[in-house]
Amino acid sequence: MDVEESDGTAVFEEHRPVLLGVAYRMLGRVADAEDVVQDTWLRWASADRAEVRQPRAFLVRAATRLALDRLRSAQSRRETYVGPWLPEPLLTDVRAEAVPDGADRVVLTESVSVAVLVVLESLSPLERAVFVLREAFGFPHEEIAAVLDRSPAAVRQLAARARSHVAERTPRYEVDPVQQRELTQRFLDAATRGDLDGLLEMLAPDARFVGDGGGKVKAPKRTITSADKVGRFMAAIAQQGVADLEFEFAEINGGAALVGSIGGKPSAVMLVDVADGVIQSIYLVANPDKLAHLQAR
Repeated sequence: MDVEESDGTAVFEEHRPVLLGVAYRMLGRVADAEDVVQDTWLRWASADRAEVRQPRAFLVRAATRLALDRLRSAQSRRETYVGPWLPEPLLTDVRAEAVPDGADRVVLTESVSVAVLVVLESLSPLERAVFVLREAFGFPHEEIAAVLDRSPAAVRQLAARARSHVAERTPRYEVDPVQQRELTQRFLDAATRGDLDGLLEMLAPDARFVGDGGGKVKAPKRTITSADKVGRFMAAIAQQGVADLEFEFAEINGGAALVGSIGGKPSAVMLVDVADGVIQSIYLVANPDKLAHLQAR
């Protein structure tokens, strides 16, 4: 490897975290995001880097356009998805993401949460790209315009529309990581015992349970809503029991989550949204296709 090639590799690796962060938030799938980063590397490796004045702009532009292409085809496939669709669980450490100066770490964490990623599914591909680049990573409108081949005015309109859409559909509340973990553990304990009263004490009146089995394993095909229905569902599941199922905590999608494993193989990931001391939403990813990448963690 000559000096120029070595320098090019170092530059790419410096920007890899932000490229992966953009691609994952665009696509909601770890494997697809990694493929986008790999394809971006191929474009970078074949580029005349003497003509590239701003490597970050070149790389983000390439990754975003590649992600847009994948997103457009993915949206048609998701129309036939069995049951609710949830993003692939992502092991996270947002502190490691290389973000532009001024990017808000709190916003960065929120933008990778399951709740926000689910809402992003309802945006158009362009709106989603603008939201991710602007709200999550703090890119200027002018830079986003260059990435998307749109005018700055058009980007501002897309950004305002996307921001309003996400704000209307995503509950805003301060997340206490300690309380989130403590409530998650208590909820697991109560569910394991089939303690319906204990479960109801921890659930908000309009609590939701969203399960993603993808048609591969048993999971509700519709969102379960209300504390009573969610509590009874969890208690019923506990009565059936699953042999050799073990849970451990991991940081997933920016928060504390439980990873359930059987014989060391991940079988489910449970994440909860907590506000005002109670559980607002429960997300359970059980589609085995979305858990395979956790095997090597």
